[in-house]
Amino acid sequence: MRPTTATVLGVPLMRAMQERYPEVRLHMVEALSGHLTTMLQSRQLDLAVLFQTDTPRRWSVTPLLAEKLFVIASPTLAQRPMGAKVRLSQLADVPLILPSGGHGLRATLMAAFARARVTPHIVAEVDGLALLMDAVHAGYGATVQPGAATVRHDRDDLELTQISDAHVGRRNLLVSLSDDELSPAALAARVVVADTARTLVREGRWTGASLLEN
Repeated sequence: MRPTTATVLGVPLMRAMQERYPEVRLHMVEALSGHLTTMLQSRQLDLAVLFQTDTPRRWSVTPLLAEKLFVIASPTLAQRPMGAKVRLSQLADVPLILPSGGHGLRATLMAAFARARVTPHIVAEVDGLALLMDAVHAGYGATVQPGAATVRHDRDDLELTQISDAHVGRRNLLVSLSDDELSPAALAARVVVADTARTLVREGRWTGASLLEN
């Protein structure tokens, strides 16, 4: 799982697997989406939650959920956007802390900024979610992330403003090796991942997420 996904899905998945398949030992990996894709290609992983759509045809791909993106900032940041929603065109003067160029979310955001004809004011690049959110919490800048990034932080210390531009968000896909390459344990885990993610969305425990149709 990517770090933002792991913050909301990781422990509930472990709990669900323990309840339904206590004899199965999970091997869980938290990494950037590009690394997860590489590990799938080299058969180091059986399945992953990704948001890239350029997956090999031999893989099994199940749409899971769509996430809205938010500007996340400390209330102490003077340049933070005000109100419940904001457009990318209004963020030119907001100091941003973003992942580096190798991160899938960064590529998505830069393409969206280009469409909005805005050059973002990037003051730092941080590839670790915990450090990135600590820097945001300390007021060094805002970030653009899905709501799941705030799970481990006191929401009273952060302000979330939804980006309202059309098509600015990300789709989460459950991607696995083909069925004939998966063990019975991996096939079972794939079902539990999907069930757990959808339950979290339905119960309102995945901020800014909505379910996708298969």
